[in-house]
Parts: sequence; structure tokens; C-alpha cells
Amino acid sequence: MSIRILCIGEIVGKAGVHSIKTGLPKLKKEKDIDFVIANGEGTTGGFGIGKNHSIYLRKLGIDVITSGEKIFFKKDMVPHIQKAPYILRPANYPPGTPGRGWRVYQAGNHKVGVINLLGQSGFSRVHLSNPYTYLPELVSRVKEETPIIILDFHASTTAEKYTMFYHAEGLVSAVVGTHMKALSADEKILPKGTGVICDTGRTGSIDSIGGLDSSIEIKKFLTKIPERSRDAWKSPEIQGVILTIEDDGKATAIERLRYPCKEVQNEGPGNGTESR
Repeated sequence: MSIRILCIGEIVGKAGVHSIKTGLPKLKKEKDIDFVIANGEGTTGGFGIGKNHSIYLRKLGIDVITSGEKIFFKKDMVPHIQKAPYILRPANYPPGTPGRGWRVYQAGNHKVGVINLLGQSGFSRVHLSNPYTYLPELVSRVKEETPIIILDFHASTTAEKYTMFYHAEGLVSAVVGTHMKALSADEKILPKGTGVICDTGRTGSIDSIGGLDSSIEIKKFLTKIPERSRDAWKSPEIQGVILTIEDDGKATAIERLRYPCKEVQNEGPGNGTESR
């Protein structure tokens, strides 16, 4: 008996929350989804995720929220993550860091293991331990409970993601890349039954720069002066992939997803922008 898992690309800003609110219930029914994993790294104003948004996304039907280098950008996440087993931060943070980097979840008759790891290239604020040497140890722990394992690898470069694909082949059911917020077209099943994609894209405004107002982001590049980012709203979508995984933990299908959502201004709970 197989399980169908939806992996949603990084949620960005108000439009991202709106897309989940209006699109996810229909999407789950139409695609017969059993379990939902979403990267929430940009939910609150494009920079991290706050406590209230994490609770709200959980209520909207997301089973697991993964993250990346911005997991602690919002101060209220530090105490909240300890009490929220549905939120994962990268497992290669140092020992003693609040929260957890992997967990096994119940999904109907199946158990699904989810691991979150951060890459090493391109993150100037955060320098974590080697995700490649740590992965086999994490997999051995998770496999004590289930062979179905999804790895969210939050990394900046294609080379680093592809290195992880082949390093993790046969160890996990799927490696889904996040961080670049641009849906890639390289989804495939590797010979040993591991589904991979370089980037699951983003959920929010697609006609934008990373889900944020284009004019402001362009100005930052031109002037190098920090300025407050602003949510974009045009052309909201849910992006990601749908995985079909068998009881033995092998992926048999991976389907790239673009799910347009109705364009509505100022929908959902407020999420103030962030100065960067």
C-alpha cells in the first residue's frame, strides 16, 4: 500500500499563507494526499516564521513545517519550537539548540520520517556541521521506526544539492531541495528508489522576486542600502512535488506541481514585513 506525500515549496509572505488557506484543502482532495510537508522559511514577511503563523499553518492542514537558516529570525520561535513537534529546524545545528531536526510522524496506517538539513554554501550568518557525514546516522535512527523518509535539504547551490541526491540515494525515499524559491524541472526517481528534485519552488506570489515586491528588491541590488521588503500579491500559487512511496520506502512516482490560487488582496492574518 503506497502513501502520497505533498512537499510544498517555501511559503513566502501573506500571499503564501493565502495560497495555503484557499488552495490546500482542494488540492489535498483532488490529488488524494495523505501527508503534507511544507517549508515555512519565508512565511513571516519573507524572513523566517513566527509562532502565530506556524500555528495557523498547522490548522490549515500542514503536517510538518521544515525550515532553514532563518528558523530563529523571529524571537518567539526560540521558546515556541520546543513545544511544537510539527516544526523542524536543520538537524545539523549544534547540540543544545532548541527544537528538533528530525521526527517520525503518523500518517494514517503509515509512519513518515522527516529530516531537515542545511547546506554549507552561501549562508553567511549560519555555519553548521557537515550534513553529509551526519545523514547516515540520522537515517539509521529513523529506520528503527519506518523506511519512509523524506529529506528537506535547504541549500543554495545546485552542485551541493546534486551531491546530496547521490549521497542519499537508497538511504531515503526522497530528497527535496528548498531555498532558491524557483521550481526546477529536474524531478526524477534514482535507480535505488529515491525521488529527487533540486528545488520545490515557492508558495505565494509568482510574479515577483522570491515572493517579495520587485521594485524594492531591485533597488537593494542597485544601491546596496538595506530597505524594508514588502509582500507581493500578484499570481499566487502553491508549488512543490507529490511523491508516491511504497511500504518498503522506495519512491515510485514524483510529480511536479503548480497550483494557481485566486488573487485576493490583504487576505489572511497580517504578517509584518522585515527590514533586511
